[in-house]
Amino acid sequence: MKILLPDTTELDPDLPEGWEAVTIDARAEIPAEHHDAQVLVVWGASRRHLASAAENLHDLRLVQSLAAGVDGILEAGFGEDVQIATGAGLHSLTVSEHTLGLLLSILRRLPESKQAQERHEWSQELGGMQPLNPEGRMTSLVGARVLIWGFGQIGQTLAPVLSALGATVRGAARSAGERAGFEVLADDDVLAALPEVDVLINILPGGEATRGLVCREVLDALPGHAVLINVGRGTTVDQGALAEALEAGTLGAAALDVTDPEPLPAEDPLWDAPRLLITPHAAGGRPVGADERIRENLLALDGDGEIIQLAERG
Repeated sequence: MKILLPDTTELDPDLPEGWEAVTIDARAEIPAEHHDAQVLVVWGASRRHLASAAENLHDLRLVQSLAAGVDGILEAGFGEDVQIATGAGLHSLTVSEHTLGLLLSILRRLPESKQAQERHEWSQELGGMQPLNPEGRMTSLVGARVLIWGFGQIGQTLAPVLSALGATVRGAARSAGERAGFEVLADDDVLAALPEVDVLINILPGGEATRGLVCREVLDALPGHAVLINVGRGTTVDQGALAEALEAGTLGAAALDVTDPEPLPAEDPLWDAPRLLITPHAAGGRPVGADERIRENLLALDGDGEIIQLAERG
């Protein structure tokens, strides 16, 4: 049996006996000699690649994505008999790490320190004796009230790190309860909770249900010193409302690793918004544990087991 691996990342899974791995161009159509593949691993695939797979891989049993989101795969037209597995969990460490970096850069004013360095200036404003979280500005995670909206595996990885640094952390998801030892609000209760939130971390997935969810009303509900971090999807934030809030000073600061569209056009006014840090969708990009996930799902497929992180198909 054959598994097709993408050439967009280095993969070397320990395959079950009888399986053959072939690395192919993830941006091109599937070569005819590989139309007998049973498994396709997807990472950075083009639409042409996915369409070719959906049309020509008649023996296909599993599409294994290394990304958490599988919208493009679902739209490619694979048959109902093809199982689609997400890469949820493969980016929890790296996205959590990047989120923490963005947040600490803002709180500890690293962009301003870099600017002072370029001026060869030892800034008395940025260094020396400083108040902890003075009125109207967040400068530390100590005592910060953090809400992680989209409390999946990434949020559950990030939450204890923030908690260890002194923050009080809650999550928000479709239903209320407790996850990984943290209180979780229902999405419908987020707006009422925002006046008591110092840091809002957005890890919401894409889709019509979340489009523009972080809107003007949400931004207005946050305290004027609050910080917004978005490492979810760019479509979830009303970028016009965000720019206006930053310009007006009604939002303390923000950091975006994702935008709508991507890449963000050079002429977009968002680039010049004050107190905004933008990184070019750099939080993930490195699936950690991909070889192990591939092997586990091949073993499940080969033995009629349960596929890990099987995607829901509407």
